[in-house]
Amino acid sequence: METVVNNKNADQLLTPQDVATRLGVSTTTLATWRCTKRYPLTYVKVGRLVRYRLADVEDFEIARLQEIAANDN
Repeated sequence: METVVNNKNADQLLTPQDVATRLGVSTTTLATWRCTKRYPLTYVKVGRLVRYRLADVEDFEIARLQEIAANDN
């Protein structure tokens, strides 16, 4: 499923700290998810830095919400 994003902030890059705070997890948890590929949270590598696009974080949140809603039926 391809998402069309019209928001100019969608390409904004967030730090792992920003994303961890938003999702309510630690930065260590995010690092574990990246290494184990446990969750499909897309990230961008810029040299040794890790960044997350806002649109990808929002898509991840929506996918998790839909999965929970589907299991409740």
